[in-house]
Amino acid sequence: MSELPPFDVQPIVLEGKWVLLEPLEERHALDLSRFGSRKTFEWFVTGLPPEDNHEGFLAYVRFVLKRPATVSFAVVLKETGEAIGSTSYLDIRPADRHVEIGMTWIGESFRGGFVNPEMKLLMLAHAFEDLRAYRVTLKTDARNLQSQAAIAKLGAMREGTLRRHGVMPDGFVRDTVMFSVIPEEWPVVRSGLEARLEKFSKTPL
Repeated sequence: MSELPPFDVQPIVLEGKWVLLEPLEERHALDLSRFGSRKTFEWFVTGLPPEDNHEGFLAYVRFVLKRPATVSFAVVLKETGEAIGSTSYLDIRPADRHVEIGMTWIGESFRGGFVNPEMKLLMLAHAFEDLRAYRVTLKTDARNLQSQAAIAKLGAMREGTLRRHGVMPDGFVRDTVMFSVIPEEWPVVRSGLEARLEKFSKTPL
């Protein structure tokens, strides 16, 4: 077995056909405030913008950038150069070669299109092909059926539910549904994501 490279997750630019993932910075806050709102974060356990304006999203970006074991990205639409959302590698554990993809949101008008599959392809490819991860975790609130369906559509394996796993900002104690992808599954997951994106390349966006 060849020696694995260090599992060193660092800010990096990941470029696709339509989406650019670039390290999240405070300068992205103004764009993010135009595409998101506090309602966008209704399923987030922590990190809600305190207000629906530039200052609120600046506070959100600052919170995310201080979060331990986290590397965050702005989701940039290449056609316009606008940051339309953000996503992160979380719970980075170098000794276990583990990373989670989460804290993900995009502007409502871009949901259900090419943005989510392409950014997941970029992040998963970097995790498995460059970093040589042993596991990538994705998780969501048990009440968020839309998110569960989207994660399952990626090809991730549903592992089960962690009961009373997190306290929401309103005090509700949520259950969390866990998914993962491991290296043996990655080629099939990659093919599925590429097939989905191929359909978008053949139709007007």
